[in-house]
Amino acid sequence: MIDGLHMVSTTVTRGLRALALRLPAVAATLGLAACGGGASTTADPPVPPAHHHSRPSSTSSTTTTQSTTTSSTSSTDLPGTGKPTVTIGDKNYTEQFILGQLYMQALKAQGYTVNINQNIGPTNVTLQALKSGSLAMYPEYLYVLNSNVVHSHTGHANVQAAYDAAQKYVDVHGLELLNMTPFSDTFGIAVTQAYGAAHRLRTLGDLRRVASSLSIGGEAQLQQAALGLPRLDSVYGVKPASFKAIAAGDQYGDLDDGTIQAAYIETTDGELATGDYRVLADPKRIFGYGNVVPVVSQSAAATEGPAFTVTIDRVDALLTTQTMRQLNLLASIGGESPSDVAAQFLQTHGLIPAPS
Repeated sequence: MIDGLHMVSTTVTRGLRALALRLPAVAATLGLAACGGGASTTADPPVPPAHHHSRPSSTSSTTTTQSTTTSSTSSTDLPGTGKPTVTIGDKNYTEQFILGQLYMQALKAQGYTVNINQNIGPTNVTLQALKSGSLAMYPEYLYVLNSNVVHSHTGHANVQAAYDAAQKYVDVHGLELLNMTPFSDTFGIAVTQAYGAAHRLRTLGDLRRVASSLSIGGEAQLQQAALGLPRLDSVYGVKPASFKAIAAGDQYGDLDDGTIQAAYIETTDGELATGDYRVLADPKRIFGYGNVVPVVSQSAAATEGPAFTVTIDRVDALLTTQTMRQLNLLASIGGESPSDVAAQFLQTHGLIPAPS
């Protein structure tokens, strides 16, 4: 996939009111307080067929570094107390902002002093920062590691094989992978629930039945990109009747009004938390494995102690695909800041103390 952020419309249009009406229910599912600010006009950052997705958030339009220290407790019993300041990073879009806040706040609650860099740059730059010691950890997507770093393009039998390939590579470069998240964020193809039910669509291969009348939407490069229409044809034998170039973030409105019948999406898009859309299964894994794997320098892991990696693993274990969709929805459509979304989630699950 292409390493870079998609340009996304900053105006959220059709279907936004319907999404906003569902926010209280989404928040209740997570045990969070729904935002009171209504719909946001902020987009989320997705990424094209070679890197990663999501939509730009107003919380960070430039590279920012926040320094945070433990203030909720002064207990010397916390495992991070007295440890060297640790710098973690995330990429410059909403989902990664949420992940960075989840890790930072959970580590802070364990007594660590944390700097967070919210725009760590391309993968090759980030890995050099890990090796040099200027960065201790950042969350990466498994398929990005395998395609852009390990250069393993042949596919993997399962997600564990994909993880093992990446782990083998980083081990000899002074790095280590922590446990991967349950959620996987890759490209996918979605239809409305009504259209999917009417045509009995469950998998990408099922699209062959409707291909002669199918209009599929997505970012312009997907018409020719390796992971776009060519792969859909070569692996699943699906040749849609037409393709419509759509700016990232606009595809859900076009699905709703029937302008298109299917669309390329990101599998943790917040809109998918509403239940109005059906992501078609990809049994042949043409989009790879998008589980997040925190990449940690071995020296930082040793210096910060076992509680550092254990805390990150505890956070990641909670992040199912549906949970990540709901968190993204609250931030990208609901208007809550990634910091607030993360804090409420961590409080609900007992990983940080509730405010006194």
